Amino acid sequence: MQQIQEYGAWRAAIARALDAYRAALQALELGDAATLARVGQAQARVRDDRLSVAFVAEFSRGKSELINAIFFADYGKRILPSAAGRTTMCPTELLYDAALPPCIRLLPIATRASNLSTADYREDPSAWTVIPLDLDAPDSMSAAFRQVSLTRRVPSEQAQNYGLYDPLDPDHADALGPDGTVEISQWRHAIINLPHPLLKQGLVILDTPGLNAIGTEPELTLNLIPNAHAVLFVLAAETGVTRSDIDVWRTHIGAGPGRLVVLNKIDAMWDPLKDDAGNEAEIARQQRGVAQQLGLEIDQVFPVSAQQALVGRIHGDMDLFERSRVGALEAALLHSLIPQKKTILARQLREDLATLEGALGAALGARTRDLVEQLQELKSLRGKNQAVLALMMRRIEAERKDFDAGLLRLQEARTRFAALSTQLYTLLGVDGVARQAESVRLALQAARFATGMRAPVRAFFDEARAALDASEAKVGEIAATTEAMVRSFAAEHGLTLSPPPSLTLARYREEIDAIETLYLKQFGTATLLMTSRATLMERFFDSIASRVRRVFRAANADVEAWLKVIMAPLETQIRQHKEQLRHRLASIQRIHDATDSLEQKIAAFEARQGELERQRRQVQDLGAAVCTALDEPALLEAA
Repeated sequence: MQQIQEYGAWRAAIARALDAYRAALQALELGDAATLARVGQAQARVRDDRLSVAFVAEFSRGKSELINAIFFADYGKRILPSAAGRTTMCPTELLYDAALPPCIRLLPIATRASNLSTADYREDPSAWTVIPLDLDAPDSMSAAFRQVSLTRRVPSEQAQNYGLYDPLDPDHADALGPDGTVEISQWRHAIINLPHPLLKQGLVILDTPGLNAIGTEPELTLNLIPNAHAVLFVLAAETGVTRSDIDVWRTHIGAGPGRLVVLNKIDAMWDPLKDDAGNEAEIARQQRGVAQQLGLEIDQVFPVSAQQALVGRIHGDMDLFERSRVGALEAALLHSLIPQKKTILARQLREDLATLEGALGAALGARTRDLVEQLQELKSLRGKNQAVLALMMRRIEAERKDFDAGLLRLQEARTRFAALSTQLYTLLGVDGVARQAESVRLALQAARFATGMRAPVRAFFDEARAALDASEAKVGEIAATTEAMVRSFAAEHGLTLSPPPSLTLARYREEIDAIETLYLKQFGTATLLMTSRATLMERFFDSIASRVRRVFRAANADVEAWLKVIMAPLETQIRQHKEQLRHRLASIQRIHDATDSLEQKIAAFEARQGELERQRRQVQDLGAAVCTALDEPALLEAA
């Protein structure tokens, strides 16, 4: 996986450039709270960036073996359990978090009885069962990994309460045992924290259970699969596309960027009574049929043998690996995954950098203008007598008093700004979303049929959109108020201020629309008209509500950061202008007391002017270094 390693090196180069950028801003005393917050946001983008790959299939299609073959063959053994029958019983994520030791975190299946989604439980460490991983003990690790395969039998009523069993669903008829119990997974979700080189570089692998679990686990349907940067839909080469495969493809995956179909186990089609050409023709026929059924181009369907690829890599048999065709799949996966992710991250970082450069340019420009004004004022004092100097001192003092009076008038505008900010926080409050969700939950429990459940959920989305629309309007009002405040104050005191930064909540409204689209896709058919599916729909709504809360929390964070930044240019200019007036008065006072210091002061200001120009070039060079890292890390290393 050299491309993922190169992607990790690219991110590391950007992180180093941003570290240097931040350190230099602090050394130059250009790092006010707003500026450092912007740099921190860019650093967080790079640090927290992830590449997510989801593997989706019915059980016994070889998902876990394919993950082992593509990502973990270097271990010389199977990392994920893989055998005949079902081996992955719960959604399993493989990732690396440096803040945690190597371990497996397991969320008990009983949490499905609560109103909290898996995402909510991620914020509660006490809810998880933690099993340490001993990286030097292969047998111990294998035993720990087998946890994702464990099941338990529970009474049918309990399974129904979890949304895992429906007595009226013919597909569940065989699930009920003679003793009235149903076999279910012991765990709801597993997160494996493993210090593997690829996982350290931000790769996240999602191994899903069988297709039935995709329809019953809201976290998969509403979050993990839709948000994956790449989804590999794994089919069995000898059986092709089944009816349940088609349903899951249409409902949960569908054609799009980073969506690939894998025809696994082609070694089952290697007929020893046929020559290689005959076997290849049979595989190609199956490949064309699958592409036609799923509405794909033939080059989006990849026939492979995961098992033979793993064996070939572990034993160093490259002929066997080539015959497995996994290499072609890897190339296609990385071709669709890495460039797309690099483009998104680079675009976001360029936007961050452009905002930073604008703010820093304005700050340095203001310093330069103040310095030029003071220098001109000092040069005009050459040859002036004590009376003229005293007059200038009185004029500057009067200017300072006028400026202080302007600050008092500005306080009224600040009070208005604070009131509007409070109104905005109220509109975007997560507590409001929680209250609406509770109302919907009560309505769902009262509704007899799924058709009666849809209206409250639709109203929930409408309320969320209305809150975001009202918040967007309030953001516009705050921006207009602040801009008028800045314009008025700048004109009154002869300052040059850049307009306040803008903010839009449009992307959060789009996220709400996307969540609703997923909901409609899941429940817009006639599959949930029976009362017995009510429990499942309630579980899905819990995940919907959780995801909407996360959208509002993210919007709140954006708003909070923006409200801190929007006043920052004005606050900085006020502070600098007051300091400049104080320095001017002190300088003329000293010259009044000792006229021979005038030339020394002029020389000092001219030297400071040269220093400011050097700082401006240094900031530009630092920004260029970050851009260089975005374009090509090797160029940065050479520099």
